[in-house]
Order: sequence, then C-alpha cells, then structure tokens
Amino acid sequence: MTTLRPTKPILAFIIALLAMFALFRPAYGADVHPQVNALGQGDYAALESAITALAATGDPAAAAVLDALSNGDLYVRKSDGAVFKAVRAGDGYALTDLVTGTDAGTAARSDVTKIKVNNKIRGQIRAASGSLTLMNPDPKLRYAAAADVFKSADPAQIPLLDSVIAGEKDTGVKAMLVQARAAAVLKSDMSSDEKVAAVAIIAARGDQDALAILTGAGAAGADPAVKAAADAAAGSIEGQLQLWNGVQNIWYGVSLGSVLLLAAIGLAITFGVMGIINMAHGEMVMLGAYTTYVVQEIIRTSYPGLFDWSLAIALPLAFLVSGGVGVLIERSVIRFLYGRPLETLLATWGISLILQQAVRTYFGPNNREVGNPSWMSGTFDLGHLAITYNRMWIVVFALGVFAVLMLVLKRTPFGLQTRAVTQNRPMASSMGIRTPYVDALTFGLGSGIAGIAGVALSQIDNVSPNLGQNYIIDSFMVVVFGGVGNLWGTLVGAFTLGIANKFLEPYAGAVLAKILVLVFIILFIQKRPRGLFALKGRSVEA
Repeated sequence: MTTLRPTKPILAFIIALLAMFALFRPAYGADVHPQVNALGQGDYAALESAITALAATGDPAAAAVLDALSNGDLYVRKSDGAVFKAVRAGDGYALTDLVTGTDAGTAARSDVTKIKVNNKIRGQIRAASGSLTLMNPDPKLRYAAAADVFKSADPAQIPLLDSVIAGEKDTGVKAMLVQARAAAVLKSDMSSDEKVAAVAIIAARGDQDALAILTGAGAAGADPAVKAAADAAAGSIEGQLQLWNGVQNIWYGVSLGSVLLLAAIGLAITFGVMGIINMAHGEMVMLGAYTTYVVQEIIRTSYPGLFDWSLAIALPLAFLVSGGVGVLIERSVIRFLYGRPLETLLATWGISLILQQAVRTYFGPNNREVGNPSWMSGTFDLGHLAITYNRMWIVVFALGVFAVLMLVLKRTPFGLQTRAVTQNRPMASSMGIRTPYVDALTFGLGSGIAGIAGVALSQIDNVSPNLGQNYIIDSFMVVVFGGVGNLWGTLVGAFTLGIANKFLEPYAGAVLAKILVLVFIILFIQKRPRGLFALKGRSVEA
C-alpha cells in the first residue's frame, strides 16, 4: 500500500494560507474594538459620537453590537473599560465579545455597568443599523436601508454613502442612495454649490418627505442661495402635491362610487321595474357577505390550499342565496302588496329586522373575519397615487357586474320582457308576458346582485348583522339621483356622489359631507323629479 503525500510546495502553501487566515481574523476584530469600547465612555453625547464612528467602520460585527445596545444588553467592564454583551448567569453575568464572537468569561454584578440608552439614542441606532445594511446582498434590504438613511439625513454617513454609491449596480437602490446623500448634504457644512445641487436632487423626488427636507433647508438663517433654491423647489412640490391630492380624492371617490354602485344596482332593478321600496335590500347584501364568511371558514378548516379561490367560489353561492331569499320574499309577501307602497315599505322593513335577528342569533352579534386573498392584499404606487389592490379589484368588479347586467337586459329574452314591463306593465301583460313571473325573477336578480355586492364589501367592511344598514340609505340616494330604473343613471349617480363625498370630507368632515350631499339631492330632485336619466314610456310618463 502506498501513502499519498502532498508535495512540499503544496504543503507550504496550505500552511501559509492557514497562517494568513489566523492572522487576519484577530486583526480585523481588533480594528473596531476601540470604537466598540468607546460606547461605554462619557455621556449621551459621547455615546452618539461613538455610535456614528462604529457605523462608519462598516464592520459586520457592528450590527450585532448596535442590536445589543438597542436591546439593553451591552455592558462596560469597570476594570478596563471593555464593552461586552452580558447575559444573566447565576449571581453575575456571562460576557461575550461581539467583535470576535468569543466567550469573554463572567463578571460579578458590581464589576460591570449597563450602557443606558434613551429614545434619541435608539433612533440613532436604527439609522446606524440602516447604514450598515447598505452593503447587504439583497437589493430590497439595501433600498430599505437607504430609505432609513434618507430619513435620518446624518452628515456623518456621507463618506459611507459615497463609497456605496460608487459600487451600487441596482438603479433603484442607487437613486435612493443619491437622494439619501443629498439629504445629508443639506444638513452638513459643505459648500453652498453642493447644497444647491442637493436641493435639485431632493426636488426631483417630489413627495411629502422631500417637501419637509426642503422646508428645513430653507429655514431662516440658511445660506441665501440655498434658501432661494429650497424655497423655489418647495413651492413647486407643493403645487404638484396639491394636484396629486386632487387625483387621490378622485380615486377615493371612484372607489366609494364603485361600492355605492354595487349596493344600489340591484335596488335600481327592483325599484325601477316594480316600484317596490325594498327596505330589506341591505340585508341581501349582508347575506352575501355572510355567505363569503361561511365559504372561507369551510376552506380554512378543510381545504386551506383553495383560500385564494374563496371569493370565486363565494360569488355564485352568494348570488343563489340572496337571490333565492329575494324570490321567497316576493312570492310570499310583496306580490300581495303591489300598488300599496306604504304597506310594502313597512313589510320589507319588518323583513329586514327579521333577517338581521336571524343572522344575529345564528352567527352572533360580533363582527366576523373575512380574509383577503393574496391577490387582493397590499398596495402599489402610481406616481404619488397610492392604490390598494382590494379597492382596485372592487372597482373592476363593479364595472364588470354593470356590463354583464346591461348585456342581460339588452341581449336576452328575459331582459326584453323586463324592459317591456318597466315601460308599460298593462301592455306587456296583454302581449302575453307573464308579469308575475318577471316580477319574481327580477326581484330575485336584484337581490342576487346585492348578494355578490356583499362578497365585495366583505373585503373592505366589517361583516356583521348591521352591514346592510350602512348602505341602504346611500343606495336609495344613488337610485333617485340617477333616475329610477335607469342603470346608466345609477352608474353616473354612484360615481358622482362618491367623488362629491370625498372632495367635501376634508373640509366638512364625513358626517357633514353626507348631509350636504343629501341636501344637494333634495334640491336637485325639486328641479328634476325623475333624476338625471328619466325612463321613457307611456306608463312611466303617465
């Protein structure tokens, strides 16, 4: 048997490599020991300076040291002023050298002193930790760290930012780093020209954070050139933000309008075709929301992998449940009350109370949790416009429901019969249309649409027995304002009232805004009793 042996050059290389590694690690750790030990010397002002100096080293061990300091685990040994992480061990403390990661023995309680921090120090620690993350391999973490440095705007970070910017490859992260450096420059004692250039970089950002920085840079006592540039940039940003605030209010109004459209579109059908003031319409919305809750509970317990499909499963079920209850109400109560609007209003109001109490008895009075699927969670920015996915999909869903309903009413035999009954009930009956059949299906269709509206509303509102009551008054306002029985009027009325509400709320408050909208509708109806888009036909014009 022969033994393989490394040749002398290879053996020498291995020994040299091990020696270099052994020498390198202690030397690297020793480089930051003075900065770490400085944390335990002096008052809070000295501690702030020591934190800045430690973060500026960029040493990986600095992150662990700062984390221990923030958590209150950093102690200074009285005998030599060395700083360690200390953990209670019996009557004393077990010490760890965080620079080398080695055990440093134990110490009695009287031998060490805790390094105390306050809220200001904790804020500086967060900023310093963020600067250390600037060199993390993950671009998302680097971007978040750059954003933290931007908020702190610490001039001491400028040298580190310069070195990081030079080596950054990701364009988004690099832009954030450049903005962080500009914010730090404005708080430094650098030249006027550099600060004016920094103002231009911050101004290009154009958001509220940029405005706050520029307002500070243009404060009294600042360099005249810097102050002039900062004031001009701040004025420009304020104008842009006002424009974006208007766009944001329009989006909020469209979002609210889509909710009102979903809640009112079913009511527009039943009110328009049969003239029924259905005070139980809100409870159809509630039943749809509770159907969604039941579907999600079954999926959570038995088929968790299908949770993202829960709304797709709940939609047809909610339509069937609410639509079935609507047909039952029409066949058992409302069909005996046609032509008697006051009795119909009282009867449906009583039905709404019965449905609320039935749901309260079965499910309890407390709110029920309905979760958002992953594709409806989160938010994204469009310029300076923040859009949540759940609101966006509800807008799309509302418009989709409206389009499908228009196709049903315009392109199907049932839709033709419904429109005929709407325009002239006696003539439609004389032409062989079974008006009771149309009434029942129409009431069921309107109730079913309210049910699928409940599926959507469960994603943005509390699912409770009182859910429908929050929308019934608004639904009637939309229908009356848009024109009774006219779906296009309902669409325009919902979005008009939604946008009007959101523009009035910042000035009048949510409650007063609703009151003002109601007063506007009352005055409008005095001028146009049939709403924006009145139906045409002998019966409705008589």
